[in-house]
Amino acid sequence: MYSVTDPATGERVEEIPNATDEEVRAAIGRVHRGYAGWRARPVAERAAVVRRAAELFAERADELAAIMTLEMGKRINEGRGEVGVVVDIFRYYGERGPQLLADEPLPIRGGEAVLTKEPIGPLLGVMPWNFPCYQVARFVAPNLVLGNTILLKHASICPRSAVAIERVLRDAGVPEDAYVNVFASSRQVPWILADPRIQGVSLTGSEQAGISVAAEAGRNLKKSVLELGGSDPLIVLDTDDLDETVKITATARMRNCGQSCNAPKRIIVLGELYDEFADRFAKRVASYYVPGDPADPATTLPPLASVAAADEVAAQVDRAIRDGATVRAGGHRIPGPGAYLEATVLTGVTPEMAAYHEEIFGPVALLFRAETEEEAIALANDTPFGLGASVFSTDRTRAARVARGIEAGMVYINKSGGSEADLPFGGIKRSGIGRELGPLGIEEFMNKKPIRL
Repeated sequence: MYSVTDPATGERVEEIPNATDEEVRAAIGRVHRGYAGWRARPVAERAAVVRRAAELFAERADELAAIMTLEMGKRINEGRGEVGVVVDIFRYYGERGPQLLADEPLPIRGGEAVLTKEPIGPLLGVMPWNFPCYQVARFVAPNLVLGNTILLKHASICPRSAVAIERVLRDAGVPEDAYVNVFASSRQVPWILADPRIQGVSLTGSEQAGISVAAEAGRNLKKSVLELGGSDPLIVLDTDDLDETVKITATARMRNCGQSCNAPKRIIVLGELYDEFADRFAKRVASYYVPGDPADPATTLPPLASVAAADEVAAQVDRAIRDGATVRAGGHRIPGPGAYLEATVLTGVTPEMAAYHEEIFGPVALLFRAETEEEAIALANDTPFGLGASVFSTDRTRAARVARGIEAGMVYINKSGGSEADLPFGGIKRSGIGRELGPLGIEEFMNKKPIRL
């Protein structure tokens, strides 16, 4: 069942039944039939459609933001910001796509060859709830330009976002059989992947969901791209403006109510700065992040996406406290019908505790002290995840040196992790497989075919 439940109030707004098996098979048939016509269009035409989609996303930013606020509790201003990133992504691939897909001369001994870049066929996208528009854009924009067709299964709590996105793409000129939203259930995903007409899958979601989808894709010899969890480190080596660094760090951790895979969840501060940083950070988190209505632009702390999500994070915090962690701010589930949890800061988390190793997907920050650069790097790498990381220092050479020692898919210097249309995004270890965005994002589901001349 797909449903819309306002996480601020707990009110069930709408329910939509799952698609039947027959409806899902029909949707697969549509994107299969639509592939030949869509890939046959000149790349310039496909790119023009994607550029038009960017314009329509911009025009409908308020509508899309309001839908996200209702479905998963996103602050209204953050929703508008998310749509702004979506516009950048569609514009980037709409403008750069023809160049990125141009044939490349391939020097070989004794002759000539050219490397062509072609689509591979219909793809399945399995999307999460935490960024209902952005996650779809990362997958869809480059593949539409490339010439692949898309069968899109959105998160079960985001049906209105799914419908609104499909409407934007249709109005932009994407054919009805080139992009199809389907309210499929998780039970149906394995046999969708087993269908020989589907050529690959992109999933953004939990580690367990990634394991399941990757196993099914491998069993059927299908390409998969996986963006999974993260427990990103943010290392503070030194600063000439402690308050500003604290503000940036707190903002990054609490963005989207802490429900970001690449948010800095483990904050590592060198010894001479640690005590003062911890004091100021805890005070800012406790005083600034106050629960409120996510539709009110003045709200700083919205609800989590669901009561179940809030209860799960609260249980993780409670377990960490029982194991010996110290609460420097927050720490409590907020009573009431909504999915609210206090913004929380924990210190004293050790490797013996579950909280040290797991991802906490909510407004909870863990602070750690390191005495040397080497200790900070070792602590940053002591995790099963490897999505992103951040390093702060007034000495960019020092920061870059530390960044090179971090085991992660991407590292940011003097800024928190984010997303940029032209910068590749993705992780290593248990954070996923493959890359999205930038020039690499259009290559994952590409047939790089050499032609010997």
